[in-house]
Amino acid sequence: MNEDRIEGNWKQFKGKVKEQWGKLTDDDLDVIAGKRDQLLGKLQERHGLAREAAEEQLKGWEQRNPDFRYD
Repeated sequence: MNEDRIEGNWKQFKGKVKEQWGKLTDDDLDVIAGKRDQLLGKLQERHGLAREAAEEQLKGWEQRNPDFRYD
């Protein structure tokens, strides 16, 4: 997958990420830029989640959004 498609995919899903985890800011999402490990870390930080809880939430979100792909 080329970088333009990855960037476009992330831009498309940023709104869905913010709907799910409202404490994430636009700046957070710009830094994350579609990188799963960074999204996981920000979920832990902003929502006060343990790693396991953040991982569980993220896996559930990924299952509900099967078209999303990380870079």
